[in-house]
Amino acid sequence: MALLAFFKLGFRCWKQNVICFKKNSTFFFQTFSSILQSEEYGRLLSGLDIAKTIQTSLRDQVKKLKLQHSYLTPQLAIVQVGSREDSNVYIRMKLKAAENIGIIATHLCLPSNTNQTELLRALSHLNLNPSVHGIIVQMPLDSVNMIDSTLITDAVIPSKDVDGLNTINQGKLAVGDLVSGFLPCTPNGCVELIKRTGTRIEGSRAVIIGRSKIVGTPTAELLKWHNATVTICHSKTKNLPEVVAGADILVVGVGQPNMVKGDWIKQGAVVIDCGINHFPDTKRLSGYRLVGDVDFEQARKRVSWITPVPGGVGPMTVAMLMKNTVLAALKCNKP
Repeated sequence: MALLAFFKLGFRCWKQNVICFKKNSTFFFQTFSSILQSEEYGRLLSGLDIAKTIQTSLRDQVKKLKLQHSYLTPQLAIVQVGSREDSNVYIRMKLKAAENIGIIATHLCLPSNTNQTELLRALSHLNLNPSVHGIIVQMPLDSVNMIDSTLITDAVIPSKDVDGLNTINQGKLAVGDLVSGFLPCTPNGCVELIKRTGTRIEGSRAVIIGRSKIVGTPTAELLKWHNATVTICHSKTKNLPEVVAGADILVVGVGQPNMVKGDWIKQGAVVIDCGINHFPDTKRLSGYRLVGDVDFEQARKRVSWITPVPGGVGPMTVAMLMKNTVLAALKCNKP
């Protein structure tokens, strides 16, 4: 009798499980399908998350620096001409990051009628101030007067050029000296993002779209000295989709929304999108949304990693600026 009762109980449990499985099978297969579908998309390479990690490390460095040398606190001077709203946003980000790390950041905002001589004079004062370790000039210059931006970036002495835009620092990068000067912030941030994916840069085919002084050209130089095989593309490049299709690493900075299409990109490539553009969107209160130079929705179906816009390269640019400022203070303290 006991044995019969045991089998009856077992049958009822089995029957209930079958009913339960039938009820939940649809949910199970839908969930499993969605997991498989999500794996078809490349992973987001969050500059925000990596920048936070870098800032935490820098904050610890600054604390140690202050303990070892009570008189020494890294100091950054941000020089702005005019008051472009996009520049104001970037400057607020830099000031906030500096405060979080423990860097003293000062913001010198000059009026839009500032001329070249007046700006050079302001930079000269900062160059001579021993308390200031790093200087950046916020670009573009919002002045009613004609000002030579190259002359201005070269007016910041190389030892305080934490933007890495002085011709001397650019020349050091060009010949492979990645130590004695300062690396430009956005390109250095791009390379750091690539490293964080675990992708092997050495031997990879890297394609850079855009040859600007601030992003494209120095990014190409950095990747070259990390032993990638680098191709630089620009407005005169023929058969651009074919060139892009061969890239293991793709870095884009041209300022054209959604220019690079998803079907151009090699399956499994790492994509770093440096673009930030206003794209019309009637569903938004602002009337626009921010997009990159790469068609994100198409590209993410093919890539292994891709940076979002916003939240990708931008935060890393700020983090690399803070890193250069701390480095400038350390170099200043060396005998």
